[in-house]
Amino acid sequence: MAGTHILVINAGSSSIKTALFDGDLAEVLRIEATGIGGIGAVKTGAASEPADLPDNAAALAAIIDALSRQGIALTSLRAVAHRVVHGGTALTAPHRITPAIRQAIVDCIPLAPLHNPHHLAAIDAVSALAPDLPQCASFDTAFHATIPDLARRYALPDRPDLAGLQRYGFHGTSYAALVRNLPQQSGTLPKRLLAFHLGNGASACAILDGQSVATTMGYSPLSGLTMGTRVGEIDAGAVLRLVRQLGLDQTETLLNHHSGLLGLSGISSDMRTLENSDTPKARFAIDHFCYWAARQAGSLIAAMGGLDAVAFTGGIGENSALIRTAVLDKLSWMGKFPSYTVAAQEEIQIAGEANALLTT
Repeated sequence: MAGTHILVINAGSSSIKTALFDGDLAEVLRIEATGIGGIGAVKTGAASEPADLPDNAAALAAIIDALSRQGIALTSLRAVAHRVVHGGTALTAPHRITPAIRQAIVDCIPLAPLHNPHHLAAIDAVSALAPDLPQCASFDTAFHATIPDLARRYALPDRPDLAGLQRYGFHGTSYAALVRNLPQQSGTLPKRLLAFHLGNGASACAILDGQSVATTMGYSPLSGLTMGTRVGEIDAGAVLRLVRQLGLDQTETLLNHHSGLLGLSGISSDMRTLENSDTPKARFAIDHFCYWAARQAGSLIAAMGGLDAVAFTGGIGENSALIRTAVLDKLSWMGKFPSYTVAAQEEIQIAGEANALLTT
């Protein structure tokens, strides 16, 4: 087994998720560390045990220990592949991690201050433990590098101090996996495909001839559709008022962590909980989620010049027939079109991209 396995790492602020793939890119094992910042848990397959996880370094160490107890040493892997949220304008394809690529990820920290530092911490921890082990990175923003300037640029002056303020788009690894896997259901990739990644984070993407031409998320993963705890679409003037009223930090917390389904319902950010609730606020939150998914889909359909098919992925997209039906009903004005549900396969997409880098 030595030298054949690829470990995919998705490092966040409160959890680190990993998936192990063999030489044929078949998933072998999943290990997750959750509750980082206190007493959390490490889940290996279906088994879970409590663990003291004061920080990300401790969480990654616990994962590596759990891996070794399964007979897999870190140094025996073929490679480690990381999901990195933001690659900016420079990193628009998967890369083997070199000092230059690492620095480019560092340079993107201002674009993703809540995400990229955690990815870098995982990269550096692996480097410290196994300095000769190849590492690769796949970027959530990369799939959207094909978006034309008309769709990408905000109507801001062309000034050096405003450089980098543009629409990037996210969930790119999920959309890339969907493009790869949908033809197994549809027979061929639809020319004008409206894709929804619906989960705690939610977005939609216009995919024309297999390439992203528009998406609902923009400069950050905060904009676009109604999400679990993120506000989605909101006027910049309202944000400026909140900053004046609450201050920057409280505004950021409100918009990222206390809005969306949680803020509207006052109950939960979990769609399953809301679907099982009979309160008016829960129903309104669900209706808001579906209304804005369909309403913003209209602009994406315009960007493609029509619609040939719709595809859903992500936790809500895959598992909630109620949400899929509600969104499709609101798009019925487009006439008849096929719709598909595609299992999210971000980890195997990342493993495949790393495998391709290692074999070229």
